[in-house]
This record gives sequence, structure tokens and C-alpha cells, in this order.
Amino acid sequence: MSYAQTHAQAPHSYRWVIIAIGALMTCVGIGAMFSLAIFLQPMSVDTGWSRAGISSAMTLNFLVMGAAGFGWGTLSDRIGARPVVLIGAVLLGLALVLASRASSLLAFQLVYGILVGLAAGAFFAPMIAAATAWFDTNRGLAVSLVSAGMGVAPMTVSPFAAWLLATYDWRMAMMVIGIASWILLVPAALLVRRAPDADHADTGAEPSAEAGGFSAWKALRTPQFAILAGTFFLCCAAHSGPIFHMVSYAVACGIAPMAAVSIYSVEGLAGLGGRLLLGVLADRLGVKLVLIAGLMVQAVVMGAYVFARELPEFYLLAIVFGTAYGGVMPLYAVLAREYFGQRVMGTVFGAATMTSSIGMALGPLGGGWVYDTFNVYDWLFIGSFGIGLAAVAMALAFPPFPARQAEQAQPA
Repeated sequence: MSYAQTHAQAPHSYRWVIIAIGALMTCVGIGAMFSLAIFLQPMSVDTGWSRAGISSAMTLNFLVMGAAGFGWGTLSDRIGARPVVLIGAVLLGLALVLASRASSLLAFQLVYGILVGLAAGAFFAPMIAAATAWFDTNRGLAVSLVSAGMGVAPMTVSPFAAWLLATYDWRMAMMVIGIASWILLVPAALLVRRAPDADHADTGAEPSAEAGGFSAWKALRTPQFAILAGTFFLCCAAHSGPIFHMVSYAVACGIAPMAAVSIYSVEGLAGLGGRLLLGVLADRLGVKLVLIAGLMVQAVVMGAYVFARELPEFYLLAIVFGTAYGGVMPLYAVLAREYFGQRVMGTVFGAATMTSSIGMALGPLGGGWVYDTFNVYDWLFIGSFGIGLAAVAMALAFPPFPARQAEQAQPA
């Protein structure tokens, strides 16, 4: 094999390194953020802070993460993903360390909500955009593998947080997670590269997309984006409360705390499988059909949680729920790429992620309010069921893909 052939294949094979880096970043970043669900009860007991008050930090986190994700995504379109995710890696560890030292609820809400949200927003949209640039085909699988880190998080970061809480107080546990974030993410960020054919892609197929009216800012005013963002918002508004309050709900039903955390981990494992399963099905059957089916399953299972009381019932629902909500999440990135192209992918998907984060922000605060008001979580799951059905209805309105999709789907 000639040097030229070897040199040409090396960048091509590096796309799997990009996938691995993206999966690690989504795992650690989102896992560290969602570890607040594990800290919720011990923090409330130790400090006397209300669950709604602590949960509101997560609400602020999602709001900031959404706005930051839009900004980080736009910036990554201009300067590349590596500097963006490097800043996010440094900021995430700093945020968790500072939050662990908070002396008041307000200080915790501001530090955790703003800084962790700002950091977490730097990973998802930029790495998803980077991954799609490395793949001409099978983008559904590629995006699913990057976002699979989110599914791995409940099996890694959450049990790690629970183990730390069994050994240390919540402050030390949160600080350790922050330091671990630095150790894992800073070196990984330095390995991120731009796709070798990105410049060629920008002068090839993508200008035709822009010629069709899909510049960054025009794309955000299209019906396609409105439906994409609306479906993403409703989907996340539906499942964020059940995900965040699942451990507390199981404990309230009489499940032991470590067993309750295991339910969360089972959801994560199922979500990992769901991302891979629905990603492959989307490449084969069409992304819109698979998305609608996944949203319907998600809605039904959230309603069924009202009847769960025993651990086996929680496990069964967690498998189906995790498969559904985990599987649909990467599909929005595939839709964004197919509708609007690679050139504005960071901006468009960042904007869609911003709307989804607003939806995610509703669940933790709403679930905390429901429990503080009624002392049960039933109305949380009933409300989530209704919002989930609204997401299905919105997804049914997706317009056809532009004709260029057929050309771009052909192997290079």
C-alpha cells in the first residue's frame, strides 16, 4: 500500500475517534449535570433546602444550556468544535467544584444552574455537528453513537455519584465528579479534529442547499425548523420530569435508594440500546417514521408509570421508556442535517437544542412542585403523557425532505 493510500485512509478512520470522543463528552457532560437527580434527596436532608428549590437549579441549568448550545453551535460552525469543547471541559469541572462549596440555596442555584448549563451546552451540538461532517452515509448511526454517551451516563456517572454519596457527604462527592470531569474531558477535547473534506463539502453539495434558501438565519424561519424545534421541545418537556424525579418517585413508592438508582441505570442501558436500534432503523426505514413511533411509545409508557409500585414493574417500564426516549433524541440531529445541510448544522441544531432545553427545564421544577404540593408524583406522569401525545401530533406535521436528500444519501 502506498504512502498516499495510507495517508488517505488515516483521516477516514479517524472518524471513529471523533465518535468515541463525542460519546465520552456527552456521557461525562450530561451525566455530571444529571447527577443532581442522585444528589437531590441527600442535599435536601442535609441542608433543609426544598426539593423544588434544588430542582430549580436544574431548571435554570436547562435554560442556560439551551441558550449556550445555540451560541456554542454557531461558534463551532465558524471556528470548529475543538476550541468550543475545550472551553466547555474546563468550565464544567470548575462549575461542579464551585457548586459543591455553595453555602446557600441561591448560591447553589446560580452556580450550578448557570455555569454547569453553560458548560454542558458546549458538548452536544458541536460534537453532533462535527460527527455528521465525517459521515457521508449512515448518519443516523453516527449521531446515535455520539449521543449514546447520554445513555451510558446513568450506568456510569450516576452509580459513581451514588457510591460517592455512600462514602462521603454530597459536597465532597460533587467536587470529586468535577475533578474527574477535568481529567477525562480536557485531554479528549484536544483530540477533536475537523473533517478533512469539510472545506470541499462546503463548496460542493452544501452551497446548493444555501442557494435554496437555507442559510443559517433563513433556516431558522422555515416551517421545517418550526416543526423540528416544536417537536423537540414537546418531546423533552414530556420526559424530563419523569427522568429527573424517577429515583425520588421510586423511593417514595418504597423502593430502597440503591435499587431506585439501579432503575435509573436500567433506563440508561435501555437508552443506549434504543439509540443504536432507532438509529439503524432510521437509516433503513426513514427517520420521520421511526421518530413518530418512538414518541408514541414514550408517551404511553410515561402514563403507565402511574401504576408502577414494585421493583420489577419499574424495571420493565424503564427498559421500554429508556429505549423510546433514548432512541428518539439523536433523530432530531439527523432531521436537521437532512433539511438544512452541513454548513449551518451547528447553528440549526444548536437552536433546536435550545428549544428542547426549555422543555427539559419544565420537568425538574414542575415535578418538584407537584410533589411538594400533592406529596405524590402521579400528576407528573399524567401531565407527561399528555405532552407526549402532543409531541406525536407535532411530528406528524413534518414536511417532506428536500430533493437533495436523495443525492446526498448515495455512497460517496
